[in-house]
Amino acid sequence: MGLEERFAELHVDKEKAPETWSICKHAFCDLTCISPLVFLYLLKGCYIHGTCKATKKFRALQQQVHLVLHNSPPHGPAIFVVQCLYLLPMFGSYCDGFSHLIISALRRFLKVATISDEDLAEAKDLAAQLFLNIVKGSVNHEEGVVVKVLEAFNVQLTNIEKVMCPLKAKDNCSIDTAKTFVERYIIELIECQSYMTAVTLLEHFSIRQSGQSFLLSMMQIKQFKAAEKWATFMGKPLLCVLVQEYANRNMLSNAYQTIKKNNLRQDFPDIYHKCKESSLKKLVEKGCWVVAEVQTNKDRQLLEYLVYLAMEAGYMEKVDELCERYSLEGFLNAKSTP
Repeated sequence: MGLEERFAELHVDKEKAPETWSICKHAFCDLTCISPLVFLYLLKGCYIHGTCKATKKFRALQQQVHLVLHNSPPHGPAIFVVQCLYLLPMFGSYCDGFSHLIISALRRFLKVATISDEDLAEAKDLAAQLFLNIVKGSVNHEEGVVVKVLEAFNVQLTNIEKVMCPLKAKDNCSIDTAKTFVERYIIELIECQSYMTAVTLLEHFSIRQSGQSFLLSMMQIKQFKAAEKWATFMGKPLLCVLVQEYANRNMLSNAYQTIKKNNLRQDFPDIYHKCKESSLKKLVEKGCWVVAEVQTNKDRQLLEYLVYLAMEAGYMEKVDELCERYSLEGFLNAKSTP
């Protein structure tokens, strides 16, 4: 069946109710004789002819690609996806969306299917070569696709070193060559302030350097999510720096979440209580006294602070209730003070 005939099969049944409109599956029923280029044109045709919103079309196509990867694509599903990624830049505005679509479909496929070690190894090497070509500018993909390619195929420095150094040049190459290449790319990302991508690559390749200064640079331009990711990767010393920086900026909610997620309460007792007190104050300002009481977790210092908040609000009934329930003393004189 030719390409034009396959396009003729891409249709939506207009007689169906809108909520049941779907993508025709027959065009993808067998990939054994379909090249990556034809496959991408078919994918584009499905997308263009779809009638629902972009997000729904993306999900429907992702599900369909995930299913058709089981249908014997040439050279195996993983290699087939890499080949598609090489071709996608020629599809212009569809490149980024389709790249993420087929990579996510492959990741779903790999969770439930088994491919041979030989095919997977070859796909890794092809993905490593694709990474090199993207960085060098011969294949045009955005940063997000670069990250997804490295993660989906689990490309490591050894794979990059292998494609950088053919056997005839092996004696003049080492893992340091690949690491230097990756580090240069990461430096370029940092210079462009693409901190999240840079951190993701540093974590993926297990490259640890410029710990605290790098963290402070991200904090300075409010790249807090990237800073948290970097600190988490680097470990407790940098997490402690992060908490202190949050406290210095009066970002108590961020400090509290970092302390809680990383079990740092013993390291920052004062900041922890300050964060909890700030949270309690916000709750009582909304009238959520019961929730605030639960949030104290029966911590006496926090309960006493909650009593002071009740006194400040003139809510003496709540003061009596808390003092009686938790045997809190020392508030009687305060209550009688005019």
